[in-house]
Amino acid sequence: MTALPREGRPERIGWYFYDFANSAFSTTVVTVFTGPYLTSVARAAADPAGYVHPLGIPVLAGSFFPYVVSLSVFFQVLLLPLLGAIADYSRRKKQMLFLFAYAGSAATVGLYFLEGKRYLLGGGLFLLANVFFGASVVFYNAWLPDLAPPEERDSVSSVGWAFGYLGGGVLLLLNLVLFSRAREFGLTGGEAVRISIASAGVWWAVFALVPLATLRRRHPSRKPPAGEGILVTGFRQLRRTFGEARGHPQLLLFLGAYLLYNDGIQTVIALSSQFGQEELGLPVSTLTTAILMVQFVAFFGALLFNLFAKAVGAKRAIAVSLVLWTGTLFYAYSGLRSAGGFYAMAACVAVVLGGSQALSRSLFSRMIPVGREAEYFSLYEVSERGTSWLGPLFFGLALQFTGSYRVAILSLAVFFIAGLLLLLRVDVAKAEAEAGAEDRPPC
Repeated sequence: MTALPREGRPERIGWYFYDFANSAFSTTVVTVFTGPYLTSVARAAADPAGYVHPLGIPVLAGSFFPYVVSLSVFFQVLLLPLLGAIADYSRRKKQMLFLFAYAGSAATVGLYFLEGKRYLLGGGLFLLANVFFGASVVFYNAWLPDLAPPEERDSVSSVGWAFGYLGGGVLLLLNLVLFSRAREFGLTGGEAVRISIASAGVWWAVFALVPLATLRRRHPSRKPPAGEGILVTGFRQLRRTFGEARGHPQLLLFLGAYLLYNDGIQTVIALSSQFGQEELGLPVSTLTTAILMVQFVAFFGALLFNLFAKAVGAKRAIAVSLVLWTGTLFYAYSGLRSAGGFYAMAACVAVVLGGSQALSRSLFSRMIPVGREAEYFSLYEVSERGTSWLGPLFFGLALQFTGSYRVAILSLAVFFIAGLLLLLRVDVAKAEAEAGAEDRPPC
């Protein structure tokens, strides 16, 4: 911060606060409450064989939430790259960020009405909230090159993630107090869960006011052709993006690696509570305190891995984190038997969680061609926090065909191992050269 010009500091702080705001959704909604609660609602609506029938399709009640996560990402695959292409030509990047932020927060607040047998309502609102969350983060991430030169992005990205863990942790702590004392407040357990989920939407909306006030509008780096609208230009640019990406093979290699290992990360985050409840029989209070611990340990883990990356490089630091992720899954399959073991696993995950995600974002930003930030970050965001689809689908299918949560959790090791093998083949210096990084103007 001391190296940043005084006039730029409020904008960077405001950027950090958007992570502080939206991480409440990732933590309270995606990671802790929605999976177990929506699963219980689906079970209440299930037939005697344990199946629900959305649109006439038989789905095991326990697999409904993973499938909803996957479906939400399917829509993001269709939508986010187009939004990114449009944003690079538009002056409304800031407006689009907050349009999707407040639409997502509204859908999250609507989850308060998830009760009884309304599993379709819950699935639909969660799908919308997750799509809007992903769309907003496309524009949020695209601000990183504007706020920091390449040599500072590991640090800036890590601080942003750390702010996010802090924000998610503070709200989760408040929700844990509410849930544990529900009777004192005259609430049932279900009512406390619904209030906790809705509170994430309110938190998201309130703290998004800080970046709304501080982030500066910037002129687009490119102008659409004369007589051509933004939407038409966006579709054409999207088609060109996939064609031109062939000229950036190292970027594509990294994106492929990230798609794989981040799918694994996001699936563990989204389904860990369901695993703890269904396989280990842990109460919601234990699951919540474990995830709460993750938030605060991950705050320091993100900063620790930033220091580690300075010593060994971002790519090596990410590779080490993937080895630790893989080991954690093998432990969950073979050795995890108690609440104490669940806490131990959560602590290990917390140390590597922030580092693997923050360093991936900053490393990717160094591979993007000038003026194409939102466009390329939209491709990146397809597999970002809480938006993976292969992992939940893999988990859901493994559970449906084997009936074992342990086999389902172990199946995710495939994503970490495959992602690591691809990451080791990425030549970062060559990727920067392909993007013309040496010719970038100073930020």
